[in-house]
Amino acid sequence: MSVEEEGDHNNSSKYHVPNLERALYMIELLSSSPAGMGITEISNQLGISKNSTFRIAMTLLHYGYLTRDENSKAFNLSGKLLSVGYAAVTEQNLLEKSMDVLRDLRNTTKETVLIGIILADEGVVLEQVPGLHSFKFWIDVGTRFPLHTAVPSKAILAYLPEKMQQSICSRIEFKKYTNKTITKLNKFLDELKTVKDTGYAIDGGEEVEGMHCIGAPIFNGNSYPVAAIWVTGPSDRLPVTQFGHVGKVVKEHALRISQRLGYFAK
Repeated sequence: MSVEEEGDHNNSSKYHVPNLERALYMIELLSSSPAGMGITEISNQLGISKNSTFRIAMTLLHYGYLTRDENSKAFNLSGKLLSVGYAAVTEQNLLEKSMDVLRDLRNTTKETVLIGIILADEGVVLEQVPGLHSFKFWIDVGTRFPLHTAVPSKAILAYLPEKMQQSICSRIEFKKYTNKTITKLNKFLDELKTVKDTGYAIDGGEEVEGMHCIGAPIFNGNSYPVAAIWVTGPSDRLPVTQFGHVGKVVKEHALRISQRLGYFAK
């Protein structure tokens, strides 16, 4: 280390912003508490005054990095940090590296193929390649989807760090759409374990009767799930008996995109 570098290292503390450091510590603390924490508990854990704790928490809440339960007043991490992580791989760059693969997958399956991300506490469709059948599902770009029913969100959530996964899942309302909708947190977490075991997620009509979907995650160079691709079609063309075969095909195409983003499977 040069004299100049050593001097910079020794004097680096003078550039620290105390409240910014406290905010970062607060985020790290809440990441380990999926149930959330109140102001007093956060204050005690971090060793800072309640007034400072409240101001920092409310600032993070205002900018969407925290959520607050109106009944318990507990603060929790929002899904915004996930979207910030996604921003490291820009939407344009992701789509540029994905579209030809999506078309290949569409040509293989003949069904509509989509790509999407998780943004805050819901999913968003980024782009799609329409299927080749005369009857096909068409989903508008920008459409939001609930996390507990959609295969892209299942595929992404399954590979998130456990604490972030639990934090996001603990805020899902588990609205029932059909008789196949997962409506309990413990069953949804079991579903995510299955997704991680197989490498792909399935939807056998959990939001829309008669619509089946199979999806797989896209990873960046840090092995972080930044997006997902999926195939969607009617249940008679994508029957449950074909989920395993189609799942492997979707996973292979997702891997092609991941590798373009610098990902190398272990």
